[in-house]
Amino acid sequence: MTNTEVQTLTINAADHQTNVHRAGKGTPLALLHGSGAGVSAWANWNKVIPQLADQFDIIAPDIAGFGATEQKPDTKYNIMLWVEHFVGILDALNIEKISVVGNSFGGALGLMTAINHPERIDKLVLLGTPCGRFPMTDGLRAQGEFDGTMDSMRRAISFFPYDDSIITEELIEKRFEAATRDGALEAFRKLMPPPEGDNPEVRGIPEKLLRNVKHKALILHGREDRVVPYARGLDMHQWLENSEMHSFGKCGHWVQIEREAEFLQLVRNFMGGKA
Repeated sequence: MTNTEVQTLTINAADHQTNVHRAGKGTPLALLHGSGAGVSAWANWNKVIPQLADQFDIIAPDIAGFGATEQKPDTKYNIMLWVEHFVGILDALNIEKISVVGNSFGGALGLMTAINHPERIDKLVLLGTPCGRFPMTDGLRAQGEFDGTMDSMRRAISFFPYDDSIITEELIEKRFEAATRDGALEAFRKLMPPPEGDNPEVRGIPEKLLRNVKHKALILHGREDRVVPYARGLDMHQWLENSEMHSFGKCGHWVQIEREAEFLQLVRNFMGGKA
């Protein structure tokens, strides 16, 4: 771990007071978090921010409605609003073009930004990112079923890693505290409502749109991912013209945590930095 200073900024983007962690210098690199109760940029990326900051200008925002960023009761949150918010963050920080490392939902946000604003995105690293249509997994169902109790938080988190030892009581308590602060559960319900019906379907970015993406992409996916199935990574690799893929055995949805050293090496190599 380096001694790199991590700044926490509050900026206005898409009319939302936005929490952003920033560290390092060099080529701009955004770290975009996933979804789920109690999620935030810091929860997803705190272990790797200092290590990547020795080569990159790291931007790790809480996307609108998540973490410490404002959640507006009357705003309809969807992928287009989140794209607008991310582009607003780049504008506020005077960043013309940036590469993205996106975990799950964050990967989808990076892709949709590349589709709608291709000039703003350089390269994409996609971790456990959904695409196409697929039956809702038990891991995704557990996120939507979070009901504000410690037991449901423990169950929701249990689906993320392959190795249960990663899930400490401290991790559960921190996620639970974030997910149950004033107004947080109500906000999460709007962002991620409970699944409906016996066989709900997840709709990721469709094949037709992904085949139009020309950006270089590195797909990282755990073979034992119980949130976004490994098959989605294989499909994405087929559909993204300029993609390469690295899969991890005995690994779930948190590649950056479960395979930290390999993750850092792959990102540095892909971005063209030193080994």
